[in-house]
Amino acid sequence: MLRSVLIAMAVMGVCATGHARLEFDDSPAGPGEWGFRPAEGSSSAINPPGFCWRPQQAARLYVLQVARDEGFEDIVYEAQGLDLSVHCPPLTLPAGRLWWRVAFVAEANQHSEWSRPRWFTIADDAVRFPMPDRGELLVRVPDEHPRLFVRPEELPRLRELAQGELKPQYDALVQRCEEIMADPPPTEEPPLYPEGMRRGSDPWRSIWWGNRTYTIRVLDSAATLAFTRLLGGHEAFGQKARELLMAAAEWDPRGATGYRYNDEAGMPYNYYFARTYTFVNDLLSDEEREKCREVMAIRGGEMYRHLCPRHLWRPYSSHSNRAWHFLGEVAIAFLDEIPEAADWLWFAENVFFNVYPVWSDDDGGWHEGAAYWASYLTRFTWWQDVQRVALGIDGYRKPFFSSVGDFALYVMPPNVPRGGFGDLSGGRTARGNVGLMSVFAAQARNPYWQDYVERLGGPSSGGGYIGFIRGALPPVERRPLHELPNSKLFEGTGLALLHTDITDSRRDVHVEFKSSPFGSQSHGYEAQNAFLLYAYGEPLLIRTGRRDSYGSEHHKGWMWSTRSVNSVTVGGQGQMPHSPLARGRIVGFETSEWLDYVAGEAASAYPEGLVHRFTRHLLFVKPHLIAIFDDLATPTPQTFEWWLHAPEEMAVSGQHDIRVAVGEAGCHVNMLRPEGLQVAQTDRFDPPPRPRIKLTQYHLTARTVEPAREQRSVTLIRPHRRGEEPPVEAVCEAGESCLAVRAALPGGEVVMVWRTGRGDLAGMGLETDADVAAVLLDAAGEPARAFAHDGRRLSWNGQALTEGATQ
Repeated sequence: MLRSVLIAMAVMGVCATGHARLEFDDSPAGPGEWGFRPAEGSSSAINPPGFCWRPQQAARLYVLQVARDEGFEDIVYEAQGLDLSVHCPPLTLPAGRLWWRVAFVAEANQHSEWSRPRWFTIADDAVRFPMPDRGELLVRVPDEHPRLFVRPEELPRLRELAQGELKPQYDALVQRCEEIMADPPPTEEPPLYPEGMRRGSDPWRSIWWGNRTYTIRVLDSAATLAFTRLLGGHEAFGQKARELLMAAAEWDPRGATGYRYNDEAGMPYNYYFARTYTFVNDLLSDEEREKCREVMAIRGGEMYRHLCPRHLWRPYSSHSNRAWHFLGEVAIAFLDEIPEAADWLWFAENVFFNVYPVWSDDDGGWHEGAAYWASYLTRFTWWQDVQRVALGIDGYRKPFFSSVGDFALYVMPPNVPRGGFGDLSGGRTARGNVGLMSVFAAQARNPYWQDYVERLGGPSSGGGYIGFIRGALPPVERRPLHELPNSKLFEGTGLALLHTDITDSRRDVHVEFKSSPFGSQSHGYEAQNAFLLYAYGEPLLIRTGRRDSYGSEHHKGWMWSTRSVNSVTVGGQGQMPHSPLARGRIVGFETSEWLDYVAGEAASAYPEGLVHRFTRHLLFVKPHLIAIFDDLATPTPQTFEWWLHAPEEMAVSGQHDIRVAVGEAGCHVNMLRPEGLQVAQTDRFDPPPRPRIKLTQYHLTARTVEPAREQRSVTLIRPHRRGEEPPVEAVCEAGESCLAVRAALPGGEVVMVWRTGRGDLAGMGLETDADVAAVLLDAAGEPARAFAHDGRRLSWNGQALTEGATQ
C-alpha cells in the first residue's frame, strides 16, 4: 500500500526529486489517430473497456487510474509500469459512471502531470471480457507443439474424428496432399523487382502479386501436408512438408518475400511458415529448428518494429489490421524459442483488446465495404481459432461480433448483383459470403444469419485443415429474414441500407446511402451523400470504374473522385479524395413498412471554404418512388453538377425524362428542380483504366448555368420491373419556408415537403412543424399513411394526421 502511494505521489510530481513536473499532452486525436478511449461521455458495452491515450514523447512508463469520482478520492483500479499507451484491465470494473486519467514517467525519473479526467459509463449488462495479464497470457501457450489451431493434448481426439464423423473432411485433406505430392510447388526464391521498374505498373504488379501466390503455394502446401500427417496421414506427407519448409527458410528474409519489401508476400510467408513449423516440429532436427528460429526472428522482428507502437495510436492502415494477428501466430509458434516472441504476443493481444476492430461501428458496419469486410474478417476468424485454442480467449464475445453478420445481410441480401460501396465490392456476390457467415451464425447462434446462409445453399465450414479443425458446424435454429426490419442504419460508419424485401434481391428495391464520419480514407473512398440503387436483382444507379491497380491513375483519378458516384460537384470541384478529413454524417434516419427516410450532411467533405451546407434528404416511398432533396449553400456563387451513373446507356429526353433499363428492371429519373439544367452523358472515364480492363459505363451530369450561393434541388426516381410504365406526373412548388412536391404513384399519390426556412411548413395541403413530412394518398385522394421527421404536428387540408396508418 505504501509503495502504491509513493508511486502515485511521484507521478503527480510531489516527490522530493526537485524536478519540475512534465506536461501531459492531452491534445485531441487528429486524422488517422485512434483517440483517447473510452471517449468523454461514452458508454461501454464491454467490461472492462480498453483504455487508450496519446503516446507521450518522453514517456518510459505510464500509470492509469480509474475512479468513481472526478477528484479520484475513490480509486477502483490502478495499473502501474505500463510500457504501452493502451491498457485493458485483467478484471471487471464497477458498472455506472467512472473517471479515468493517466500520467507518465520519463527516462530521467521525471514525472508528468495527470491527463485531464474523462468520464464514461459501463452498462449494467456490459459483456464481461477482461484481458489476461502478461504473465497469465504467456503461461497459457502450450510448451510443446503443435500450438496453432490445435494443442498437443487434442490430437488423439482429432485422429478419432478423422476416422469417424469427420472422415469426409479428412479424406479431402488426404486427396489434396496426394495432389501436392504428385505436383509439388517449386521452391526457388521469388524474384526481386528489376532496377528501374515503376511501382504500380502492370509488370511490377505481376511480380508483386505473383510472389504472393508463389509463396502461398509453397508454404500453404507445406502446412496442409504437415497437418494431415498429424492426423495419421502418410509420413511422406510430413517429410515433404519439412522439405518445403526448409527450402523456404533459405530465402532472404529481407528480400523478395520480406514484410517491408512486399508485405503481400511477407505476411503469408510468416503465418504459413509458423503453422508448418508447429505442425511438423517433431520431424525437425535441432539444426533445422534453429534455422527456422533465426529466419523468423528477423521476419517477426521486422513486422513488430513496423507495427509497435505506431498501430496502437494510428491504427487506420489497411494492411496493418491483418498484420498484427499474423504476428500473433508467429509469436505463439515461437514463444520461448525466440526471445522477442513474448513481446510480439503481448502486443498482438493489446491490439485485439484495445484497438480492434477499427473500421467498424457498434451496429456491425464496416467502412471499407463488403469485399474488405469479407477478406479481413475471414482472416480474423483464423486468429480467433488460434487464440481460443492457445490462449483460451473467445474473441467473439466482443459486442461487435453480435452484429457483424448484419452488414452482409443488409448490404448483400440473397441474390444481390453487387457488393455496394467500397473498393473491389463491384465483383462481390452474396454467395461468396456463405463460408464467413456460416462461422458467424454458428458462433453467435444467430438464427437470421443462419437463414441467410440457408437461402444461399447452406452452411460451409470451408475446406483444408482449418475447415477440418472447425469440424461440422453445430446446427443453428433458423428464423426467416422477413421477421427483421427491411432497412437498417450503420450509424458509426454512415451507411443506410433501405430495402423492400431483404429475403431476395430479385424481389427487392434497394437503396444504399453513404455519409461517413470515417471520411473517404483507405478502401472506403467513395464520396459522401452518394447513393446506389438496385431493383429486382439489377444494378441501376451505380458506383463506377474498376480497379486496375491500387493507386493507378484511374483508381485515384476517377474512382477516388466525387465524379465516379451519384453525388454532387460544386464549380467542377469534388470532395477531398481519399482523405479522413472528407467526412459526412447521417443526420436523420427513420424506417417503416411504407416509407424510409435518411439524411446526410457532407459540407465538410469538400475543400475548406468551398461548401457551407450540403444536406441530402432521401425519402423512399416503397417500392415506387425515391425522392431526393438537396440543400446546398456556398460562400461565393457557384455552379452545381449532379452526377448519375448507370451500367447501360441512359435514354435522355431532357432533365425531366431520363430512363435507365438494365435486364429485368429499370427506373425513370425526373430532375424536377431546378429548371434549365444542362444535361450531358458520356461513356468515357477521366482518366480511363488500363487497356486490359474492358469496361463500359455511362455517366450523366446535370449542371446549373447561372452561379448561385444557394441551390435546392428535387430529383424523383421511380424503379420498376421491365415492361412496366410507372406514372411520372409530378409538380413542385416553393413556399415561404418549404419546397412541396406532389408525385403520382400506382393507385394514388404522395405529397412531400422539405424545410427551406423558419416556421411551420405548408404546401399543397400538407402542414407540419417537422423538417420533412409526407402523406400517402389513395386513389380517392384520402390520406392513407403519414410521416413527419422530428415534428409534433401534421395535418392534411386541415385534418390532423397521426404518423403511420391514418385510416
